[in-house]
Amino acid sequence: MIIAIVVVMVAGLAGGAGWLLSRKASAEPGKKSGGGAHTQVSSEDRVTAVVHLESFVVNLADTDQSAFLRVGIDLGVGKLPPEAQGDIKNSPLTPKVRDCVLGILSSWRSDALLASDGRDKLKQELLAALRKRVPELDIQEVYFTEFLVQR
Repeated sequence: MIIAIVVVMVAGLAGGAGWLLSRKASAEPGKKSGGGAHTQVSSEDRVTAVVHLESFVVNLADTDQSAFLRVGIDLGVGKLPPEAQGDIKNSPLTPKVRDCVLGILSSWRSDALLASDGRDKLKQELLAALRKRVPELDIQEVYFTEFLVQR
């Protein structure tokens, strides 16, 4: 009986230790499991500043009904160029960023945005377009701070 209790306690301790080690490994971003020497840096790790954009309200591309999107967007950037330091609202880059975002947003349909993966696809499209159009901002992430589709 005592041996069975000891075996159960040892198994419980081993399981708990394994669970703690797995949580620690997953809590350390950039480290791969397997103990390799290579590290992987996520885009979140490269964000050095967040640029807030004023909310957008756009007509969506729905043809069968009127639909609108109100969205708040912040951009996680890797660097801010000298012309964007301080106040991004008065930066010469702001019109380029807003024009790019408006062009992308107004091309979407409400049903595509409301799909389960709609926001993620929109985020990826915005990220790719902004990286191409405004490379000097080194945009790493697009954050939605508000997202409302109205039909």
